[in-house]
Amino acid sequence: MGERPVLITGAGQRLGAATANRLMDEGCYVFVHVRSSINQAEALLAAAAERNGRRCGEVVVADLTDDAAMESLVSTVTNHEFVAEHGLHGLIHNASFYSQSSFEETGLETYRSLVRLHMEAPYVLTQGLLPALEQGGGSVVAIVDTSWGRAWEGLAHYTSTKAGLRQLMLNLAGELIGRVRVNCLAPGAIMAADWEAEHFASVLEKVPLGRSGKAEDIASGVSFLLNHPTLSAHVLHVDGGWSIHEQ
Repeated sequence: MGERPVLITGAGQRLGAATANRLMDEGCYVFVHVRSSINQAEALLAAAAERNGRRCGEVVVADLTDDAAMESLVSTVTNHEFVAEHGLHGLIHNASFYSQSSFEETGLETYRSLVRLHMEAPYVLTQGLLPALEQGGGSVVAIVDTSWGRAWEGLAHYTSTKAGLRQLMLNLAGELIGRVRVNCLAPGAIMAADWEAEHFASVLEKVPLGRSGKAEDIASGVSFLLNHPTLSAHVLHVDGGWSIHEQ
């Protein structure tokens, strides 16, 4: 196997892990990127190999806020035997850090780290892996956010950088048209962080479907965008209808 190599950033846990599982079970060879969740990623790959009776991918480690580490990641993926032969089938920008703090309390370094993670890393990785994506007839999917156009208390640092990622991807979809497809997926109420249980419950009250989604719902959406031959510059809202409501 290895005809459909895919790189997923931040794939050791949560939504990234669910997406890796989905794509590995569909026959992709997944580069499971992590910064520190190495044990979780190795367990993920071991379980996938047992389910599918084959080696389904490998762990790649990099700090996406470090320029040299990103350059090394691009080199590792580009020079891999499967990618050298088949190109890259998919690049999924999932790596993220989600925390709440007021605007006054959030320092510049925290903001810069999210700018690097949500905007600079996708820029650099897409640029560096573009030849491999073209070779493989591949596409790019970015996990953005349903906060677009809304104000969320204590999340200015997070929502603004996610908005930047969305705009970057939409712009690349236009600039790379006919070469590489680029799409976004915007999750709604899927997996609550420990600190946002109360807010998460209040959001669910406004979700037309009346329930949260599952990580597997995000994985399904990513697979759809990754493989649909005519979709580009699309933002798929996987949010139970939340996007039809104003805050």
